[in-house]
Amino acid sequence: MNPSDLELHLLNDFQRGFPLTPMPFREIAVRLGAAETDVLAALRQMQDSGAVSRVGAVFRPHRVGASTLAALSVPPERLEEVARVVSGYPEVNHNYEREHRYNLWFVVTAPEEARVRQVLGEIEQASGSGVLYLPMLEDYHIDLGFDLTGKGGHSRDTARRVSAVAFQSRPEDRDLIAAIQSGLPLTARPYAEVGLRAGLSEEQVIRRLTEMQQGDVIKRLGIVVRHHELGFRANAMAVWDVPDEAVAEMGRCVSRYDFITLCYRRQRQLPAWRYNFYCMVHGRDRDSVEHNIALLRRECGLDAFPHDLLFSTRRFKQCGARYAEPARKEAIAA
Repeated sequence: MNPSDLELHLLNDFQRGFPLTPMPFREIAVRLGAAETDVLAALRQMQDSGAVSRVGAVFRPHRVGASTLAALSVPPERLEEVARVVSGYPEVNHNYEREHRYNLWFVVTAPEEARVRQVLGEIEQASGSGVLYLPMLEDYHIDLGFDLTGKGGHSRDTARRVSAVAFQSRPEDRDLIAAIQSGLPLTARPYAEVGLRAGLSEEQVIRRLTEMQQGDVIKRLGIVVRHHELGFRANAMAVWDVPDEAVAEMGRCVSRYDFITLCYRRQRQLPAWRYNFYCMVHGRDRDSVEHNIALLRRECGLDAFPHDLLFSTRRFKQCGARYAEPARKEAIAA
């Protein structure tokens, strides 16, 4: 894909900070010196082509619903068959083949932990393989934003963090989250349309999404891109076995680098899986990913710990997570 100037600005400048105003696409158009109809048309075209996954919210893990990373060791001749079973679950939003004995990696997200466990049990039974259950314990950086201009700095400052305000969930949040989890509608007044789905006014939707951002429930609001379609064709999950008391320090160091999209601590599953510290590195080719991981190992002192590197080789599924199901609306008798 060779994006036009408008497409490039949309993709690069609005992955976060999406306007929480009644007519957000008009506001974006004014900022870019474009027509609102052209902004909407460009976003629809990029969504149709696969460059854009959705325009919407990225939720912070465990602030909404329950989720886990999981993996299977599948015989190569059964990989596609098992991958189809795994991808068939609506609760699975990412499903990748990686270079490792554990070769199928997926994320399960559901409104409740009990449903996550149920899905994992069913997948384990269907695949005939033991599932690695690797829930997140602490996150250091979760973004999945990409600089498409090549002008990003070498490292990011993680010292300044805005403290989240206290957030209290409300019963109506379930319907609101269900209405936006697959993305905002690409219409002139998207929050009004979301409100119709969730039983809220446009003003209530904007106010509540603002509160979710301030409360660190929504990590970012904006255009969610698909990295492979935009030229980031190599990615690897690097994992280390770090003493638990040292993980936070490693996380602070690794998260400084602008080529890191994800960095967190996960539960080990001994004896099958010893690793507890993870980061994701995306690049335009394999060499650049390997170079950046070597840089991390050298500059953050990670060479001292056992590690492994798992490159992705095939994407079976990538979509937004399902955190909530809308409440059933009872029919009103005439």
